[in-house]
Amino acid sequence: MNRLKYRILWSWSGCRDAWINEHSFRTWVWANLASAGFALWLPLETGERALILALGVLVLAAELFNTAIERAVDYTSQEQHPLAGQAKDAGSAGVFVTSLAAGVAWLVVLVGMV
Repeated sequence: MNRLKYRILWSWSGCRDAWINEHSFRTWVWANLASAGFALWLPLETGERALILALGVLVLAAELFNTAIERAVDYTSQEQHPLAGQAKDAGSAGVFVTSLAAGVAWLVVLVGMV
């Protein structure tokens, strides 16, 4: 149980730090709160609602991974290097692709309501 407690504390610390220091993370949290509000308000099927909520959480996870990549690269070196830029761009692309999946899910759900 002690190990679980520390894992939860470390995870919470990472989320808290991202909230404080990463504008992008805060933006995605607010976007996901709005998305979740609509998903809970609209007359969606349980599976549709679960998909929307789960994809929102995955966008947040992708943003946290991206933050980790950026910080690790910056810690390694502040010099401009093509591989460092590619690593950061790939992390950003991961967030974009995950958010695209959430957007596609919303589009399919909303078209299905019409």
